Amino acid sequence: MSLVKSFSRIMGRVAPLHLAEKWDNVGLILEAPHVRPNAKRILLTIDLTPAVVDEALSTPTALIVSYHPPIFKPLASLTLATPLQASLLRCAAAGISVYTPHTALDSVTDGLNDWLCTKVAGPLRDINWTARFIGQAFPDGLGGVGRVVTLQHPMELKMLLFNIRTELELKHIQVAYAKPEQEKTLVSTIAICAGSGGSMLLGVDADVYFTGEMSHHEVLAAVQSGHNVILCGHTNTERGFLPWLAKDIEEFIQEEIEQPTDPAEADLLKGLEIVVSERDKHPLVTIDA
Repeated sequence: MSLVKSFSRIMGRVAPLHLAEKWDNVGLILEAPHVRPNAKRILLTIDLTPAVVDEALSTPTALIVSYHPPIFKPLASLTLATPLQASLLRCAAAGISVYTPHTALDSVTDGLNDWLCTKVAGPLRDINWTARFIGQAFPDGLGGVGRVVTLQHPMELKMLLFNIRTELELKHIQVAYAKPEQEKTLVSTIAICAGSGGSMLLGVDADVYFTGEMSHHEVLAAVQSGHNVILCGHTNTERGFLPWLAKDIEEFIQEEIEQPTDPAEADLLKGLEIVVSERDKHPLVTIDA
């Protein structure tokens, strides 16, 4: 058993891959042909960018957990002609593997979408708010797609906007109002989807749709059907979860070390350092007038 395979098994417990959407590409995306010597660091990032690869190469990184899959559509070739393919080749040559959880991490209980619920409604679930899935729960009880938060006490849309900006540490967010009351609209239900949620949220019965991004026509369709929309940038709904993911991974590793299912595998996991990338950034900035 290699470190890469051992860590992949841990990630499979953090976010079981069968929870991912059928169209998604998750799991071990790149398995390096050799083990990088003296590397005991796992680097967490939203995207595998050249800057993140530079960071990995300058540190004792053995594996990169890239939330978004760096390989999504089939590749006709793998060359240095594009930055993304070059990043993958650099990783492989250096002995750095790449793992992607993506929508499995969105859907799992206490995963990304549940974390977003706490950012809009606060930490006191079942006291100040409840949540359900968009659609049916998965048969194994491990999670479900999207979330709809129901507040015990309605709040003005203005307060919801303040909460999101504050909790996600953002200077700017976008809002589309569905009613003349605008910020004074009372909100009882919020439909949530990390990343790009237009296709999932449209048609859901909720006062507000909250996601990272939607297309122009998706926003129009939402507003015209009576739903307010809050957008804050695709990866801004995702990046803040990485420190929480690091803690989850550390807990599962510690559990495996203390109660090993495979002693040899547990030994490989000892001493691993889980680190959130410092070079991973939202690609867009807002310029004030």
